[in-house]
Amino acid sequence: MTMTERPAEEDFLRQADPFRRELLAHCYRMLGSVHDAEDLVQETYLRAWKSYEKFEGRSSLRTWLYRIATRVCLTALESRGKRPLPTGLGGPGAQAGDELIEQPEVPWLEPVPDALVGAEQADPASIVTSRETVRLALIAALQHLPPRQRAVLILRDVLQWRAAEVAKVLGTTTTAVNSILQRAKAQLAEATPHEEDMVEPSAAEQRELLDRYVSAFERKDIAAIVDLFTKDAVWEMPPFIGWYRGPENIARLIDTQCPAEGPGDMRLIPTWANGQPAFGLYMREGDVYRPFNLPVLTLSKSGVTHVAAFFDTTLFAKFGLPEVLSR
Repeated sequence: MTMTERPAEEDFLRQADPFRRELLAHCYRMLGSVHDAEDLVQETYLRAWKSYEKFEGRSSLRTWLYRIATRVCLTALESRGKRPLPTGLGGPGAQAGDELIEQPEVPWLEPVPDALVGAEQADPASIVTSRETVRLALIAALQHLPPRQRAVLILRDVLQWRAAEVAKVLGTTTTAVNSILQRAKAQLAEATPHEEDMVEPSAAEQRELLDRYVSAFERKDIAAIVDLFTKDAVWEMPPFIGWYRGPENIARLIDTQCPAEGPGDMRLIPTWANGQPAFGLYMREGDVYRPFNLPVLTLSKSGVTHVAAFFDTTLFAKFGLPEVLSR
C-alpha cells in the first residue's frame, strides 16, 4: 500500500496526535478538571476522526482541532457549574480551632500534572503549554467567568488567536468577541483581588525552600513550619471548605488537625502540578505509607505564599505517584 493509499484514520492519527497534550491543556483551562479534560480530549479526537474526510484544509489541522475542542468544552459546561477552591466560595477565612467541614459533593478544582500538558518543557517559545498558562491561580480565576467569556479569554489572550478566528468558533461577530473579551477581563479583575507582583525565588532559593518544607513536614516541626510561610500566606484543602491565613494559623491547623503524631509519620514525594512544585504526601499506616493529600505550592523569595492541599487521592495515579510506600 502506498503512502497515498493509507486509510484516512491512519493519516489522521499521524497528523493529529502531536497536538494531544496542548489540547488537554486547553480543555483543562476551560473545565478546571484533569479528569474531565481527558474525557473531552477523547471526545474531540472522536469527532475530528469522524469528520476528517471532510476537512478541507482551509485552516491548519491544529486550529481545526482547537475549534472542535472549544465547542466540546462549551457543550460540557452547559450542564456543569464552576469548580472552585475553598477561597472561591466567598466565605471568610477560618481559624485553626474551627470545626473542619467537608463538602465532597462540590465539584472542586483539580490540579494537573505538568507532564500531561507539556508544562515541564523549558522552551520559552511554547506559549500554549507554558507554565504561566496553567498556574493554579489562573485556573481558579477562570472559574469566575461564564463559559463563553472563558473561551474568548483563553483563545485570545492565551492562544493569541485573532478576533475573527474566535468569532468563527463561537458563531458570532468580531465586534461581539472584542466586547466579550473586555467584559471577561473586567470580571476577572473584580473576582481576583489585586496582588503585588510576586518575585519568584531563584532555582537555588527554590531548592532550599522546598528542602526545608519537606524536612519541616516529615519531622512535623511546628516552629519550622511557621518559618516557611509569608505573613499573608493562605492554606486551603478541598474538599474541606475552610481556608486559613497566616503562618501561625496554618501551623496550628497542622499541629492540631494533621493525624501525624511526630517525626517519621509523613513522607513527601516531589512532583510538579500547574507549573508549580507539588508533593505526594503519604501518611504512615502500620508498616507502610499511604496517599493522604497532594499539596501544590506557590513560592516567593520570602517563602511559601499559598498551598492548595488536594485530598482527592485518585489524583496520585494521574501524577504517576506510587499507591503505597514501604518504610
